[in-house]
Amino acid sequence: MSQHNDHREAQRWLETATVDLDVARTLAAAGYHAHACFSSQQCAEKAAKAMWYSIGSDPWGHSIQALIEEFPRRADLDDGDDLAKKAAVLDRFYIPTRYPNGLPDLTPEKTYFAADSEVALGLADAILMTFRTWIAEN
Repeated sequence: MSQHNDHREAQRWLETATVDLDVARTLAAAGYHAHACFSSQQCAEKAAKAMWYSIGSDPWGHSIQALIEEFPRRADLDDGDDLAKKAAVLDRFYIPTRYPNGLPDLTPEKTYFAADSEVALGLADAILMTFRTWIAEN
């Protein structure tokens, strides 16, 4: 893929990540905290994949932490370890926020609250902004 096409693909993923964050905010405001947490995870996952696409690499998997830790230019990331820790928190929202058997005897709606979606939104926003800036500068 050409550098122009790499940048375009990265932008498409960033745009979709931004929509996911907007959806997460809307869901949280409506009291759907489990779904807000999942949409926050999706935002950060797509932002991380945008970084990979920006350098012409093909990302694989759904773990944001792994996408950061395995990023081919990880050495170029400021605070990569901090980003990976933030990502690890968001990775915890990938399965149990969506499935009634993700947690024992509970459904996601009975398990995730405003404090959870607030944390998820903050982490997703921070990761999205960091990766958007990194892509613009590299």
